[in-house]
Amino acid sequence: MSEENLQLQIVNIVDHASITGGQAKVAFDSAIGLKHAGYNPIIFAAAGPIEPKLLKEGIEVICLDQNDLVGNPSRAAAAVQGLWNYKAARELKALLARLPKGRTIVHVHGWAKALSPSIAGAIASSGHPALYTVHEYFLFCPNGGFYNYQTRQACKLEPLSTQCLATHCDSINYPRKLWRSLRQVVMKDIAHLPEVFSDYIMISRFQIGVVSQQLPKGVNIHQISNPIDVEQLGRKENPASGDVIFVGRISPEKGPFLFAEAARKIGMTPVYVGDGPAAAELKQRYPEANIMGWKKPAEVRALMRQARALVFPSLWYEGQPLTVLEAKALGTPVIVADGCAGREEIEHFATGLWFRGADVDALAAMLIQAQNDELIKKLSDGAYDAYWADPPSIQKHVAAITEVYDAMLAKAKSGLVVAA
Repeated sequence: MSEENLQLQIVNIVDHASITGGQAKVAFDSAIGLKHAGYNPIIFAAAGPIEPKLLKEGIEVICLDQNDLVGNPSRAAAAVQGLWNYKAARELKALLARLPKGRTIVHVHGWAKALSPSIAGAIASSGHPALYTVHEYFLFCPNGGFYNYQTRQACKLEPLSTQCLATHCDSINYPRKLWRSLRQVVMKDIAHLPEVFSDYIMISRFQIGVVSQQLPKGVNIHQISNPIDVEQLGRKENPASGDVIFVGRISPEKGPFLFAEAARKIGMTPVYVGDGPAAAELKQRYPEANIMGWKKPAEVRALMRQARALVFPSLWYEGQPLTVLEAKALGTPVIVADGCAGREEIEHFATGLWFRGADVDALAAMLIQAQNDELIKKLSDGAYDAYWADPPSIQKHVAAITEVYDAMLAKAKSGLVVAA
């Protein structure tokens, strides 16, 4: 790597300095990949603790040691922080001011769980080119998912419309929906956060279809897959053994109840690797369910490798589910809802099975199909071969993302990008 690239600073902005979900994991994996490629990534986060592997890799981490909004013991303080995090704005401005013009990129991965819309001013005034990776939908939808937690259905309403504001769609209560709507107004009309970014990274084609009309005019859209780090183990020797399993957070939008009901219809025991806010309700309504709880990453992948199939019954749009890609890499076919981005990674009856989203009978029919050992063998081999024919490695991810960085810097140097 040239000396020029060694001097390139990539400021990765994310709510948490530790892995609390796919968003932070991707941001950190990307930063580590950039470090190995000779760039100088910096992590800027509000909430600790700091992920040890970042420090091990010699990556600079600026953590404000704040609570995230959910973890703040004061609801009033959390409400203020969520609307405008003054400390984040001040510290980010100081960081960006000390970094060299023409050699710095600002890359935002998340803001809604701790940082707030206040980061917009610091980014805009810095003069550094900025881009945003759309991991979820808080930049466009008050509750971040185009999903109604009360009806447990995808939401088609125009964000912040009269009908949207009048609809209780929040997972907790209507007052929080109103607060989130206020934050959305602050983010869009006061901070102008979406307009800070000249470039947006989408992690799936499906996602582009969901938000392309919501983006500011004239921005550049790039589709870049999340990086996946999975060991290549070869085709499964006995793919038709094991259970059909659900892996991940047990919350309503992920469709755990849909899986349980479909499994009950055909006399199958639903198996869950994970936990979450809906786990107690799930166990109460479906006492036959086997809820294994959270496992270490290596254990999760071992269970996925042993499974007959992974079921991914998500009711919300998703972005690019890492679990679906990991299952394919391990040779485990996926039964996926056709209304979420996970369908993009699965070819029906080739690498897995599609079913009509939110339809219990449609999922039950696919679970019956998954009892066919010969079909599972075909799908397993197909999933494994399809993934490893062109794996979304960290090296491929870094090559794609640095190409975007280079183009942004070139435009900035030529005067085509002007700081707000």
